[in-house]
Amino acid sequence: QVQVAVSGGGLVQAGESLRLSCTVSVWHFDKYVVAWFRQGPAKERLGILCVDVTGTTYVSSSLEGRFAISRDNAENTVYAQMNNLKPEDTALYFCAASSRGLCTGYHNPNDPRWESWGQGTQVTVSS
Repeated sequence: QVQVAVSGGGLVQAGESLRLSCTVSVWHFDKYVVAWFRQGPAKERLGILCVDVTGTTYVSSSLEGRFAISRDNAENTVYAQMNNLKPEDTALYFCAASSRGLCTGYHNPNDPRWESWGQGTQVTVSS
């Protein structure tokens, strides 16, 4: 059974940075696609970052230049680096892993490819 552990959230001030970690306990992690999602207050959950098995990264257009995703296959971990955080980035952040598919269309959390989810981690950005 695949286990996904998320860490790194917290309370920061606008302009500061945070790095979230998503560790996937599975053999052959290098064969897994991993995405980050977030759900703000009274908003739907949406994918914001994705990294595929080749290491190609995808960033939601509204977050380009501030957010980035990377993976360390030796550590079975994917990171979300979030810089210049804004109050509107306040949300519960989730990570999901998939043993199939690509990052194409990753934004939809209801896509059946997202087999394994970690618990959410709260990110709160004060102004």
